[in-house]
Amino acid sequence: MSETEPSRQEKPAKPSKSFGLLRSSVIVSVMTLLSRVLGLARDIAIANYFGSKTEADAFFVAFKIPNFFRRLFAEGAFSQAFVPVLTEYHTKRSHTEVKELISRTMGTLGGVLLILSSIGILAAPLIIHISAPGFRKVPETLVLTAEMLQITFPYLMLISLTALCGSVLNSFNRFAIPAFTPVLLNVALILATLFMTPWFDEPVMALAYGVMLAGIAQLCFQLPFLVRLQLFSWPRWGWHHEGVQRIMKLMVPALFGASVYQISVLFDTVLASLLETGSISWLYYSERLTQLPQGIFGIAIATVILPSLSRKHAEQSSESFSRTIDWALKLVCLVGIPSALALFILAEPLIATLFHYGAMQDSDVFNAAKSLRAYTLGLVAFMLIKVLATGYFSRHDTKTPVRIAIKAMFASMILNVILVIPLKHAGLALATSLSSLLNAGMLYWGLHRIGVFKLQPGWRLLSLRMLLANSLMVFVVYKLMADVSFWLSWGWIDRALQIALLVSAGVLAYAAALFLSGFKPRHLAH
Repeated sequence: MSETEPSRQEKPAKPSKSFGLLRSSVIVSVMTLLSRVLGLARDIAIANYFGSKTEADAFFVAFKIPNFFRRLFAEGAFSQAFVPVLTEYHTKRSHTEVKELISRTMGTLGGVLLILSSIGILAAPLIIHISAPGFRKVPETLVLTAEMLQITFPYLMLISLTALCGSVLNSFNRFAIPAFTPVLLNVALILATLFMTPWFDEPVMALAYGVMLAGIAQLCFQLPFLVRLQLFSWPRWGWHHEGVQRIMKLMVPALFGASVYQISVLFDTVLASLLETGSISWLYYSERLTQLPQGIFGIAIATVILPSLSRKHAEQSSESFSRTIDWALKLVCLVGIPSALALFILAEPLIATLFHYGAMQDSDVFNAAKSLRAYTLGLVAFMLIKVLATGYFSRHDTKTPVRIAIKAMFASMILNVILVIPLKHAGLALATSLSSLLNAGMLYWGLHRIGVFKLQPGWRLLSLRMLLANSLMVFVVYKLMADVSFWLSWGWIDRALQIALLVSAGVLAYAAALFLSGFKPRHLAH
């Protein structure tokens, strides 16, 4: 037996043929729903304990900065470059070569991020001076934020290695484990808020330690599943490995493209830190609500179709490639449009139900609702970007999304400056939404122009059905919704019951209208 042939003990793990894209999407969505629900519970606990005080703003900044790099190295450029290369290795090469690629990539990524994390810890005060200049007005907040950043920064390396493990599992159709993993972060922060805060002179420091402990737990949780697939070996430095070199070549433009978006996000934070106290928290709470449908459906669909599109590209199946993207876009529209409309209508009730306790004031509810409505205008675009970008990454094209992202970033920054003066923090959210619409439109046109994607039959009829269903849903929810003053005066039980009633009525109205107009579940088959 040659060295490149797997032994009986190293038999390659084959993707399960029984999993269709829809079933896989549902699995990821269910697991992500659990994570997002616990994420909301986490935010409720934080809002109840800290509200929109300076301590909350400080933690959100200290958490956002490692998340900025996480989205570059984990969810962003790395996974977009790694999955297509890994899929090609799995399709065309031996199991031993696949295993070595994973080992070399893990060792190289871990080494680079260890150095970056060390620099981040040492330079924490300088980073806070740059990323949140408004904190200079209150030196105590500046120092507190820097101290928390030194604790949260190692999360970057831990969660990036976790994302690598998750990308491997996704490529082998083990979608549930990576989708469940974020639950551990939410559990850790809830426990930190409820039980660890009394241990510190500054209670908010408990959240920073909760983040670090969550990173350790998430990585340790996924490693056994790689072992079970016989895909784990000790990380080794592999800068000159052929597969690692290919990943880096794909990653550089993708890294730049992802950084463009994250720079825009940090620019929002800089401007928000210059506004009144609470602006960062209002943006955070409202963005978290829009991330619920994004994570449950948008990111779930993109996660599932990336390995599938990569295989279709490797097999040169262009027609099937186009149909897969079309299927994903239809699913995004079916879920994203009603989600955006519901969030827009129910902005104050949702924020009051979830966050209006303890330190959260009435004014916080109204201010967070303003930015939530602004974010909902771009919700469908946020989801479309996730799906459309996979059409490029699966074809090993990371440069085109970069060019598009740069244009969208400049548009966002210009809109930020224009809108922040009259609309304050809501203007920052609106600028993000408008630039995302531009980004999604350019991504769509690019795929259509080069001929790798075209709309399949059925869009006109589906659009009419969605128009009818969404109109009925909006009418029902608006008629049943009580005045905002009642939501602010009710206790949590009354709020929860009313939200459950409104959501149930809206879902039933939407589903009934689709069904009566002739839409059937089989139309979602792929």
